[in-house]
Amino acid sequence: MTTVLLIEDDDRIRRSLTMALEDEGYATRGFPTAEEGLAAQRQQAADTVLIDLMLPGMDGFTCIRELRRHDDVPIVVISARDNTHDIVAGLEAGADDYLVKPIEVKELAARLRALRRRARGTSAGITVLSFGDLEIRPEAGEVFFGGVPAAVTRTEFRLLCELAAHPGQVMSRELLLERVWGYTIGDDRLVDVHVRRLRPKIETDPTRPRHLVTVRGLGYKLQR
Repeated sequence: MTTVLLIEDDDRIRRSLTMALEDEGYATRGFPTAEEGLAAQRQQAADTVLIDLMLPGMDGFTCIRELRRHDDVPIVVISARDNTHDIVAGLEAGADDYLVKPIEVKELAARLRALRRRARGTSAGITVLSFGDLEIRPEAGEVFFGGVPAAVTRTEFRLLCELAAHPGQVMSRELLLERVWGYTIGDDRLVDVHVRRLRPKIETDPTRPRHLVTVRGLGYKLQR
């Protein structure tokens, strides 16, 4: 059974989300603080982490960054904050997705399924994809830049593999959203933020990218 770790300080929301996710077939553990959630994840890692941003003690942004130091578990932010600044900040901290409260459980469950599919997915038939000093090994789940392993998250890895499977071809944000995130409808900012977060890991000068290039008005492409 897929396991979910829920960090939410509102008792009513935490209980109702826990029950709703269990009805959807997820084994869910809930914790009211980031500190307790981090300890629980270290002790027994869940398949996915859901986290609120406004928490007592350590806030959600810091908690995400702490998780990302040692864990590539899929992370979904669930927050009442719906402004662009918070959404971008949450994604840049390391979250894979962002949902605004009130949460529709069916939508949340669909997003969790998409995250799991991405986590399991591989690009069959391709062993090594080289783009100059950038090397991607889809089956091994590895990325090397300048001969050194690059610490990319699962979502960043999936994004890179999708672009690498179509070298030199422009892929629109909508297409990447569908193929990497599994969404036919979604927020383009998910793609932009992950590209921005990925570039420092695979570019000598992220402000003047050589590999992961923006094609104005069209999307992104990966080139040698």
